Amino acid sequence: MANLKTIKRRIHSVQSTMQITKAMELVASSKLRRAKERAEAAQPFFEATYKLMAEIAAEDPYFNSQFVRKRTETGACLLIVIAGDRGLAGGFNSNVLKIAQNRIQEIQKQGGNPIVLPIGQKAVDYFQNKNIKILQSYDHIAEHMHIYLAMDIAELILTTYQRHESLQSVELVFTNYVSPILQVAQKMNVIPLDDFPGTSPRHCAVEYEPSAEEVFDKLVPRYVASLIYGAVVESFAAEQASRRSAMENATDNATEMLDQLSLLYNRARQGAITQELTEIVSGANAQQ
Repeated sequence: MANLKTIKRRIHSVQSTMQITKAMELVASSKLRRAKERAEAAQPFFEATYKLMAEIAAEDPYFNSQFVRKRTETGACLLIVIAGDRGLAGGFNSNVLKIAQNRIQEIQKQGGNPIVLPIGQKAVDYFQNKNIKILQSYDHIAEHMHIYLAMDIAELILTTYQRHESLQSVELVFTNYVSPILQVAQKMNVIPLDDFPGTSPRHCAVEYEPSAEEVFDKLVPRYVASLIYGAVVESFAAEQASRRSAMENATDNATEMLDQLSLLYNRARQGAITQELTEIVSGANAQQ
């Protein structure tokens, strides 16, 4: 009887866990749908800004913006790290933090000083326990991210870059949403803008006032803001997809465990009934 009670308690415990994982799976699926829509809606603005900046850089053969020029090979590096606000999302947080940590170690080996700007509670918690300078931290902003906050973050990044000559680059670590079953953690350069080196001399079809560099520099904050916004909403979509997949697997495992426990319970119950019948028959025979 004690064994039957133990198995029954275990069955109830697994059933309760399965209800939670199933609910989390449904919530993640709902949030994923909205996050994908936000990521897709942000793409046209980013592409239009990128195209305009590329055209400006290509029109002027002597183009040389401060955000394009490379600085020293060694020095400080600002690393923007976007992780999730919660766990229970498979390897989502660990994958992006591993890339960030590897990059930090690489910078330190080169004699540079890493600075981080963590976005997401998990990134904030991780770097608060490390001996690394934190420029500013943001948590619980991904689900309700808006472009105005992205512009504030971009302004902070660009101001820091302009004021510190020792800051050689700004890099971004985030998770790219590829499909509901594939999310890829990756690193990309933000500043200097290597994609806008200018082209070979040619006739300028457009004249920019006061100069191509100044017009270009005015667009950089919008470019960086759209990049930050897109990376945050993309990472949020990837987080929900990873959590949905993790909770789906957990629900499947719980279902399999319930089947095994039910079989074990039925066998134990059958054994207990058989033992009781044997005791009854033995008692009846002893009285004859």
